[in-house]
Amino acid sequence: MPEPIDARSHHYIGLMSGTSLDGVDAALVDLESAPQLIDTRYTAFPPDLREELLALHADGQAELHRAALVSNRLGMLYAECVQRLLSQTNASPRDIAAIGCHGQTVRHRPDEGYTLQLNNASLLAEYTGITVVSDFRSRDIAAGGNGAPLVPAFHAACFRDESNHRAIVNIGGIANVTALASRKGPPAGDDTTGFDTGPGNMLLDAWAQQHLGADRDEGGRFAASGVVIDALLKAFLADPYFETAPPKSTGRDRFNVQWLREKILAQAAATLRPQDVQATLAELTAQSIADALQRWCPRTQEAYVCGGGAHNEDLCRRLSRRLSAGPKRVALASTEALGMHPDWVEAMAFAWLAQQTIERRPANLPKVTGARGPRILGAIYPA
Repeated sequence: MPEPIDARSHHYIGLMSGTSLDGVDAALVDLESAPQLIDTRYTAFPPDLREELLALHADGQAELHRAALVSNRLGMLYAECVQRLLSQTNASPRDIAAIGCHGQTVRHRPDEGYTLQLNNASLLAEYTGITVVSDFRSRDIAAGGNGAPLVPAFHAACFRDESNHRAIVNIGGIANVTALASRKGPPAGDDTTGFDTGPGNMLLDAWAQQHLGADRDEGGRFAASGVVIDALLKAFLADPYFETAPPKSTGRDRFNVQWLREKILAQAAATLRPQDVQATLAELTAQSIADALQRWCPRTQEAYVCGGGAHNEDLCRRLSRRLSAGPKRVALASTEALGMHPDWVEAMAFAWLAQQTIERRPANLPKVTGARGPRILGAIYPA
């Protein structure tokens, strides 16, 4: 096996910009032992960059040229975010072993054998002077996997409990769950499952933008003012994805504004109040997560939420109610109760994934992704 690259320190930076398309989360993490968050930085996407990223999710003119230009912009935005994070912590590039940068997903088609995250990792390495690890999904897909979700291995390393079967519920643009058997069971990884459950905040945000003129429904207040439309919820849940057994992953390729419009049009949209549609979308996210845990992770005793959805009080209430109403009551809390702030779990995960790559350790879980076996993930761009 090749020798590990000299990681000059145990400090790594994780960068995450997800399907919510709001901006970049940067986390400086000490990975000498258990991950310790040192400092964070958030950089919002300029509106025109966000619009271009949304447009690139669909076929269009001069697509390759536009994608290359956006990749350059992302590389520079990531670099600026890193530089400001270093500045506020009085750190220098030589203090950082590597940056783990997921990039911005615009296509995820594991059934077709590919995934595409926009990023210019060479530019990021050039302008920060730090080694960059990127393109984490492709090797798992090459091995027959879904290339996602990637974070369950990190969840297993950080959140596995001695006695209780836990689930980590990440509600970003897409929602995903990781089920962690207690340490009394098989070794970590042998009894860890994880998969995308379906829409998280993505459709909720899109509907809020259309009807509130805001980036999101703050606290879920708009949804809380409406009532669930049972026929529409049933139409949402009729999508075959929800019945598909794991391993599985999804994204904007499937659950997008066009998908939402088609479902609404079939229900005579003129008669639907916007707040009722918002309430129904919130119920879709909550029910699809709860159903997935009850069906595919039936031993779950406690669940911890992270991601932007952790701040949506209405959504968390709906999810807690659904988990309490199942065959076995599942308590819901934030990952903050486990010592990790819900806003920074994914960025910390990509710092950890970068370390696995640098130290030549496999970081996928074949049971989660469906790959033929463990693989070292990521491509390395030396400083």
